[in-house]
Amino acid sequence: MTEATTSGRDPEAVSKFVEGFAAQLVEAGMQRMPARVFAALLASDSGSLTSAELGEQLQVSPAAVSGAVRYLSQQHMVSREREPGSRRERYRVHSNQWYEALTNREAILKRWESALSEGVVSLGAETPAGRRMAETLAFFEFVDEEIAAMMERWRVRREERFGRGG
Repeated sequence: MTEATTSGRDPEAVSKFVEGFAAQLVEAGMQRMPARVFAALLASDSGSLTSAELGEQLQVSPAAVSGAVRYLSQQHMVSREREPGSRRERYRVHSNQWYEALTNREAILKRWESALSEGVVSLGAETPAGRRMAETLAFFEFVDEEIAAMMERWRVRREERFGRGG
């Protein structure tokens, strides 16, 4: 019996949501199977499912689930948890997964900024390529500053709306 059945939800409606939201994520650039797994986890009341539960719900192989979870873990969108007293793992999406995923992008932006700074020096700040590189660097610096400010505003709003534990 699936979570949707035990929670009184219509399994067909849940499946339709999962596939629809996954399609939106794919359209935004996410790979199809990770998008489906993420949407399924997001739609579960507990926010966590085992590989077997995901495979059953999505009608896919354990290998497909494993690859999707590996990708989502690398993107900081899900975490793995060992079930107490078992060798089975559960995969969990956290209520603040978007915050975590975006915050982890900050490290990437910093690396890009560093590489772009080197590029400006290497190419020469007054050359056309150097100016283009400097503008790209300025853009990423701006995005980095805006993300930091936006994340702080979100933290405050989240606490106001959902409390500290959220």
